Amino acid sequence: MNPQFAIDNVLSFALTERRAAKRYRSRRVLESPQASQVVVDGKPYTAFCSNDYLGLANHPDVIAAFQHAANSFGVGSGASHLVAGHSSEHHALEEELAVFTGRERALLFSTGYMANMGAITALVGQGDAIFEDRLNHASLLDAGLLSGARFQRFLHNDLTNLQNRLDKTHAERTLIVVDGVFSMDGDCAPLPELAALAQKNNAWLMVDDAHGFGCLGKTGGGSAEHFGLSQEDVPILMGTLGKAFGTFGAFIAGSENLIETLIQFSRSYIYTTAMPPAVAAATRVSLRLLQEEHWRRQHLQELIARFRVGAQQLGLQLLDSFSPIQPIIIGDEARVLMIAEQLAERGILIIAIRPPTVAPGSSRLRVTFSAEHTLAQVDQLLNALSDILGGTQFGDSGHE
Repeated sequence: MNPQFAIDNVLSFALTERRAAKRYRSRRVLESPQASQVVVDGKPYTAFCSNDYLGLANHPDVIAAFQHAANSFGVGSGASHLVAGHSSEHHALEEELAVFTGRERALLFSTGYMANMGAITALVGQGDAIFEDRLNHASLLDAGLLSGARFQRFLHNDLTNLQNRLDKTHAERTLIVVDGVFSMDGDCAPLPELAALAQKNNAWLMVDDAHGFGCLGKTGGGSAEHFGLSQEDVPILMGTLGKAFGTFGAFIAGSENLIETLIQFSRSYIYTTAMPPAVAAATRVSLRLLQEEHWRRQHLQELIARFRVGAQQLGLQLLDSFSPIQPIIIGDEARVLMIAEQLAERGILIIAIRPPTVAPGSSRLRVTFSAEHTLAQVDQLLNALSDILGGTQFGDSGHE
């Protein structure tokens, strides 16, 4: 083989290009449980980069449920749900998630990526049309592309642009797909308006509420509960369990016919091993805690409010978000990396998000909050940003 075409030579060139563009990604090694204080690569940090929004990933009751179920069921499920892997813990969790979301049924998937891929490709295909928000999660975009349906992306939260696109379709089935809370901007989709638009155009609405469940709504029911939307308004509702629930996996909730359709036609459900039963058991406890311990959501909102006031005093560019996702827009890739490095030197861990995850020119520090954080830790972050960027000092509040 000509050395020019050898696999390592070809791949090395692409990696070198990515490094030069300040877009190279590197892994860190976590050496402690998820918490506001973590140990990464042997160093202690105050972390503002976890999706453990309610602080349940290391909750003793959740851990105890996992351990007890592992003793009863073992570690691995050993098979797919449709062969011999669907345990009583899986079944009970699905029933409880259906009640929690106000839907007829719920179906567990091993990951959020698989839930989105499985639902979209099972529901639409050739001859159909799918319309997605430009800022949707990569799993939704990938599923739309792979579905075989005519795939279009509309401008972010732009109902007029979506309607204009819908006016031009003559598809047999039409699916509109959005995030409930957008993962990189932290803002919400206008779900009541989208639900009305979908019904007007005889379209189905699917909402990926990975970042809404647990955080929004009176009982933590997410974006649909926050806006008071029913199964008829949002017929396809997806949620992940690895964020506010603090465990792992995902689910789709909806009608009896929707769930049976996914069981019959969703390849990422049919052809994969079920999550460990112990994970389902732990999630059942998380589900109870997030509904009972309202203080977690209340404290989260206090943290967010304090941060936004302080960040605005520093003149930082924030986005319109009341969720735990509070990005600081920096713009330049090299500068956002430099700021993240300087924060790490001060014992604060925040990940610099750069293209292609976000659009060129919108590189950012993706700050995320957890109910495990304290107001004093928010002040620590604000003071570090002030040191780096210049500005006011925060603290002396008496808060812990």
